[in-house]
Amino acid sequence: MITSRSDIAEMSLAELESAFELLGLKQFQARQVYRWVYRSAVTEFDRMTDLSRSLQKNLNDVFVISNPLVKQRNRSSDGTIKFLLQLDRDRLIESVFIPDTPGITICISTQVGCAMQCGFCLTGKMGLNSNLTAGEIAGQVRVVAREIGILAQPFNVVIMGMGEPLHNYEATMKALRMLAAEQGLAIPARRVTLSTVGILPALELLAEESFMPNLAVSLHATTEAQRDMLVPVNRAYGLVELINACRRFPLKRRRRITFEYVLLKDINDTVEDAARLCNLLSGLHAKVNLIPLNEVPGIPFQRPSDRQISHFARILAKRHLTVSVRKSRGHDIRAACGQLMVEVAHPLIRSVSGNSSQGTQTVQRNTRLSDTALEQELPESHTKSCKNIPWRSR
Repeated sequence: MITSRSDIAEMSLAELESAFELLGLKQFQARQVYRWVYRSAVTEFDRMTDLSRSLQKNLNDVFVISNPLVKQRNRSSDGTIKFLLQLDRDRLIESVFIPDTPGITICISTQVGCAMQCGFCLTGKMGLNSNLTAGEIAGQVRVVAREIGILAQPFNVVIMGMGEPLHNYEATMKALRMLAAEQGLAIPARRVTLSTVGILPALELLAEESFMPNLAVSLHATTEAQRDMLVPVNRAYGLVELINACRRFPLKRRRRITFEYVLLKDINDTVEDAARLCNLLSGLHAKVNLIPLNEVPGIPFQRPSDRQISHFARILAKRHLTVSVRKSRGHDIRAACGQLMVEVAHPLIRSVSGNSSQGTQTVQRNTRLSDTALEQELPESHTKSCKNIPWRSR
């Protein structure tokens, strides 16, 4: 049943074709509209020039096409561009365009805020405000690609913005399938990387998907106690369980799992940490992406010295692990890894003055949430694969 003004941005191509059939229209007309929405980021039917005027009018009576609204864009000295996008009246997210990585990359968000509370990440300070819909996730790609002028050329998508994608599993995967549709942007799985802290029920679902993005696991620690502190979801799904799940994860030929490891001075950057990391990943088709901390006010950790970072990397390389050190991009506009944060109306956060060159407002929790408070904060409608996360002390 088609309700008045259904949003095409929330529909897969198959859903749009079915909707057109219910209206007595042809499937090829649905494909025409889908191409306009994704390949040209058009949201007005009267701009779809291969549709008849009568069809344009009929579609306008029945459908709407939503897009995130660009509220602000900040350009870094290194060419990175951060977009502040408005979803509706009181929800804001950030997406980032990163040039020369060595290709071009769009980094997108899946939630407003994040419930994971990783100790080195500003987004976690926001708490979780809401999940994004599939249309809102895919819409970021359309809008950023339109603004940059790359809709007609290949680019990469990394799901490393605000939020934990596997905590919004169904919307995230639907968005990726929408972006992959041949009548749309046709972004293949090999150009998509999904980063997760490791919510195991959802990771097991991901292992069975026909659309299989590259997997990046936010590891950041080499012991259970260390990861409990840095990545609190470890209290529900421990480090050993996560590594075992990665060993079972199906990989296509020549693919690897990337393990992301934020280096924190005197916390997880020691020779012993490097040795334990090698042992943990032994036998895995793995690549380690070392991420020197991007220091910002409100994060109680420091970046190690360049010498210590290089020493850590050399230890991994000597043990025959593929290792890279991520170059910080967009640090001067707070667009680097772990720096995305917007001001939201939430009873558990307060505004504080930011000291960036842009004068951006940031937010900070009054207190760190307990596991019980975190469970209560999660929205009732979050996906079935994650609704029973056992937030408990180990």
